Amino acid sequence: MANEIYEKVKNCYDDIRKKTDFEPEIALVLGSGLGDFADNIDVQGVIDYKDIKGFPVSTAPGHAGQFIYGTLGGKKLICMKGRIHYYEGYPITDVVLPLRIMRLMGAKILFLTNASGGINPSFKAGDFMLMTGHISSFVPNPLIGPNIPEFGVRFPDMSYVYDPELCDIVRSKAKEAGIDLKEGVYVQTTGPSYESPAEIRMFRTLGADAVGMSTVVEAIAANHAGMRVVGISCVSNLAAGISENKLTEEEVLEAGAKAAPMFKELVIRSIEGMSL
Repeated sequence: MANEIYEKVKNCYDDIRKKTDFEPEIALVLGSGLGDFADNIDVQGVIDYKDIKGFPVSTAPGHAGQFIYGTLGGKKLICMKGRIHYYEGYPITDVVLPLRIMRLMGAKILFLTNASGGINPSFKAGDFMLMTGHISSFVPNPLIGPNIPEFGVRFPDMSYVYDPELCDIVRSKAKEAGIDLKEGVYVQTTGPSYESPAEIRMFRTLGADAVGMSTVVEAIAANHAGMRVVGISCVSNLAAGISENKLTEEEVLEAGAKAAPMFKELVIRSIEGMSL
């Protein structure tokens, strides 16, 4: 019996293959503040999500909804300019569908970026945090349901989701660039409402350093599919209860735009330093 989730991924993949035979080595998900990152790529092609039959369309502000592919630093790269979020109303399997497609296309590394709220009291808006761990308990696991053996095993190990070698590369490149790189645990919530101060206190007690509405489910599905994963979060604001200000979407986008040049430099240097 065919797995409906896998069939949907495969149908989208087949439709993309009618448009390009590009085989990426690295898949990059562009979070808030990195929307124009593709300007740094020697672009070979662009595919709008809406032009892929059955593909979920990104509706979040600041997320264009495109695959952009080409080369950067001698590496073959495919970027998601805009991700799919659970809060947009899509099933969790649609949220991770794009990365599964990029895996089928050939990508072996998944580079995740996002904007987050800082929970760690030593963080400030504009900081960058290397993700060294995550908490996924507050969102549905994307692997629930019949296992898809084409991607991975029924019970995948999550001990080293964030590849130690890739993390070391990011650390090294941050040091070279003089960037103060924080490290910590990221917790994903469903959104779209921001977290309450009481929830932030709970997350901090659990060991989280930053919070956001994406990324963790993508990391889980990518790890399941055998991809090496690395993630950097841009702390765009201090979380509720830590900051005295009310949280707004405008604040997140503004902080992301302000941090974007340094964020882009760190991502570019890291990609150039990756061995495949």
